[in-house]
Amino acid sequence: MKTFSSTLRSVPIVFGLLFISAASIADEIHIAVASNFAGVMKTLVSEFEDNTEHRVILIAGSTGKHYAQIVNGAPFDLFFAADVKRPELLDTQGLIEPSSRFTYAIGRLVLWSPRDDYVDSSGVVVDEVDYHYLAIANPKLAPYGRAAKEVIESRGLWEALQGKLVRGENIAQTYQFVASGNASLGFVAFSQILKSGKVIKGSYWKVPEELYSPIEQQAVLLKNGDVARDFLAYIKSDEALEIIESFGYGVKGVSD
Repeated sequence: MKTFSSTLRSVPIVFGLLFISAASIADEIHIAVASNFAGVMKTLVSEFEDNTEHRVILIAGSTGKHYAQIVNGAPFDLFFAADVKRPELLDTQGLIEPSSRFTYAIGRLVLWSPRDDYVDSSGVVVDEVDYHYLAIANPKLAPYGRAAKEVIESRGLWEALQGKLVRGENIAQTYQFVASGNASLGFVAFSQILKSGKVIKGSYWKVPEELYSPIEQQAVLLKNGDVARDFLAYIKSDEALEIIESFGYGVKGVSD
């Protein structure tokens, strides 16, 4: 795995200088990021900004909505999606810089409730159907929602639970449904229930990854520029991958 310092050849090995590009004039880039990755992205951006003169503007939202905005000309420099499908479509449509598409993280799904001892270690609570509401992200818009649907279908409960499901527009809203108590439990991103590397209050079931299609998250470069390329180089570095992993994402096999 490459470190960021090895990515930018000829740059002195001084952390404060690692992010200086050939055009070292301060600049601003706009990044569209999937809601589930917004928390870790803020940390990554903070590290990047602290070591450069550049500014990063984050726009968090559902991958489906970001895709539609990009197709309609939204002025983003980079797009960090929550799936592979939309980056592939943008690639096919010629809307990204050639050969810029890569996997930056693997998402993990959990069933979570803020109540202690409520969610069991194998998710049997879903089958019991005696809860108020079960929150999932909209399967038509959000990859985590599609994954949740696959898990529910694997238990033969999709039709039976229609009256119990509350759908968030994205995984951030889904988490809020559960955290606020409007839903008794919900399928959320593992990264959302981690704080400083530890699981927050409540109970959870880490869903076996064989029960849902891999939540492979890809990024693309939409507008070529030194600052955007430097940011991508940072994301692929060991320093950044350690941060991503600490937030509950898989990084095994992440492209370099």
